[in-house]
Order: sequence, then structure tokens, then C-alpha cells
Amino acid sequence: MRRLLAAALVSALTLPAAAQSLDIPSGSYSNDRTHTAVVWKINHFGFSTYTAMFDRAGIAATVELDAEDVSKSTLTVDMADAAIVTAHPIEFDPRSIDFDEEIASPMFLDSATKPIRFQSTAIEVTGENTAKITGDLTLNGQTHPVVLDATLNQAIVHPMAGIPAFGISASAVIDRTTWGIDALAGPVGTDVTLEIAAEFFQDQ
Repeated sequence: MRRLLAAALVSALTLPAAAQSLDIPSGSYSNDRTHTAVVWKINHFGFSTYTAMFDRAGIAATVELDAEDVSKSTLTVDMADAAIVTAHPIEFDPRSIDFDEEIASPMFLDSATKPIRFQSTAIEVTGENTAKITGDLTLNGQTHPVVLDATLNQAIVHPMAGIPAFGISASAVIDRTTWGIDALAGPVGTDVTLEIAAEFFQDQ
């Protein structure tokens, strides 16, 4: 009897992972760049939280989806051509600088010469629609591990495109100095919050 109860308990506990056997087919999926966002937030001299993002057009993400066991899936994100978008109003800046270019410069990200990339190394399903995605983040020419807290928003045949699709949201907090980005560290926060949202279509 105890063995039966233990087996039932194990089955119940592992159900969320099995529940990720999605009702869409396995295979390669690419992000819909028109509905992809990578937003970053940082403390600005203690006065406010400064928010900006990467240009959607430059974000290329692919998922090799194992619909029967999501933990066996992989995620790759390349932002080699992703410009910085701060919507900084130059006309109100006493320095009259292009702030997008300054953030992309060697002073901070050096993204023009050092591409940004995330490659998953493990996916741990933590709930019916949640997971921790561990991966290597390459930034400023350095690579270090990051864990994304991810949520599967939906996985169905897309009502407009008519093909299998899914959407995810994810977040993480990283210490920018770990990647050697230490300009103004202290007055400007070192912790950077990343917020990600993306829709993926099955490759046709």
C-alpha cells in the first residue's frame, strides 16, 4: 500500500513536467520579432529606475522544442545586430549626446563589436507552466551563467498565422560588473533587471 501511495505521490509531483507535453508539435521555432521584447532596468543615482530595451529587429531567437519533454528543449538568442533603444530626448540633455550610442559603446556594452548571445544549458520545469532556464550569457566579450525565471503563456495554433506557436515571459537580475561593465558602478546600479517576452512560430 505504501508503495502504491509513494508511486501516486511521485506521479503527482512529476505531473507538471509531463503537463509540459504541449499540444503543439516538436521542432524548430523562431521568434516573431514584431512581438519580442528584451527590456532592461537599472537604478539611476537612486533617483529613478531607468528603463530601455534592445531593438526588436535585431533579436533572433530559436527554440528546439521537445513537446513531449520540455526540459529537453533548447533556447538560443543572438543579438549581434540589436541596437539600444532608450528613447532618450537629446533636446533635453545638456550634453546633447546620442545616449543609444553611448550605451552601445565600449563605455558600457560595447555591443557594436562584442555580440550579445544567450545559449541555454538546462531547463528545469518547476510547475505546470513555469521553468528555470539556465544558460550562458555572453556580454561585453565575457560569458557567465544566468538563470531565467520563465513562464509559458500559451501554446496553441496561432489564431492569425494558422501555425503552431507559443509565447513565453522571462526575467532575471544580473550584476553587470560580472561582465566587466563597471562604468559609474555605485552611483548607477550594478544590478540590472532583464524582462523578456517573446512569441515563437514553428519554422515552415
